[in-house]
Amino acid sequence: MMWTTTVLLLLVPQLLSSTDTGNNANFNESEIVNEDFSDAPVKGQKPGGVKGRDTCSIPCEITVKLLRDEKHSICGQLQQSLLAFGRSTRKLIRDVLDEQQRAQDILSSQVTELMAKVQTLSSEVERSNTEMYSIKPVQSHGRDCSDIKDNLLSVVPKIPSGIYIVHPENTDSSFEVFCEMDYMGGGWTVMQRRTDGLTDFKRPWADYADGFGNLAGEHWLGLKKLFHIVNQKETRFQLHVALVSQDDVTSYASYDDFHLDNETQFFSIHLGRYAGSAGDALRGYDQDQNQDTAPFSASDVDNDGCNPSCSIDNRTVESCSTQHNQTGWWFNQCGLANLNGSPEDAEQNREQRTHILWDTWRQNGVLHVIKSVTMKIRRIATNN
Repeated sequence: MMWTTTVLLLLVPQLLSSTDTGNNANFNESEIVNEDFSDAPVKGQKPGGVKGRDTCSIPCEITVKLLRDEKHSICGQLQQSLLAFGRSTRKLIRDVLDEQQRAQDILSSQVTELMAKVQTLSSEVERSNTEMYSIKPVQSHGRDCSDIKDNLLSVVPKIPSGIYIVHPENTDSSFEVFCEMDYMGGGWTVMQRRTDGLTDFKRPWADYADGFGNLAGEHWLGLKKLFHIVNQKETRFQLHVALVSQDDVTSYASYDDFHLDNETQFFSIHLGRYAGSAGDALRGYDQDQNQDTAPFSASDVDNDGCNPSCSIDNRTVESCSTQHNQTGWWFNQCGLANLNGSPEDAEQNREQRTHILWDTWRQNGVLHVIKSVTMKIRRIATNN
């Protein structure tokens, strides 16, 4: 150890000067221990040492004492360092635990606060739902679209087409309808519309009775709602059928008196005088094709008059609804009109009539392919 050797060399002159000269003679040079300093050459000494008398010798007792003191000092310093390290480590652990506890307390507080907010929001949503369902139905705009037009005409210069709420007389409920206010004088209640093929008209009886589709697009208003509208007291309704072909040719068929029987009579249809350019397909060319007074039929309610079957174009037909791709209409041995016809299925016979049909609308004997159709009703003046 260089440091220890240096300290010993510095102490040697003092030790030698404080020792009696007479006693120095008693020390034999051979008794001096040089082994502890053999690894650290003294200044002026050549490497490897020399034989004979050492230039600097220290008594063994002093060397041992110095080494012992140095060891004790180093041990004490090491113990103090270990104690200090232990104290600092314990303090660090306590600080970390305290910090974790504070963080946990903060998180617990935040979780509690969030849970309270969630509970408050849930209560608000529940209260809002309760209030929403307890709100009374919106007051109707009129008994039908004709009535709405008459009521608004004096206060609104131009009445827009759109969805309105109607409440026909002698009914317990209101319902929405689409009113056409800018077609041929307005006031039309739309009962059926086909435009883009997005609504499936292959439906059972219940759907045709209640209605389906989107009022602003393709839809069937529903036989029950239609019955309530056209059977109001002291009212008469005109039925108007507007047709558009694939090549954008337009045509129409109109009946000046239209009403339905009730559900127990399967909503049988009743038509007045015909007018228009598309031909009277609902009555056809002979009585066997006449659909006036026919009850409504669907795939699961058969009132088409084919008992047990009909012969149409040399083909045997047991169900007109099945013949027209599971759609509903006022069939009478199938007839010449079905404005609810559904597009053909790939596996069906292409010769079968399975799409929108108005058989009397032809050009040079060729049947028009119908792209869109709208059925609508409007009040007409009564004789009273």
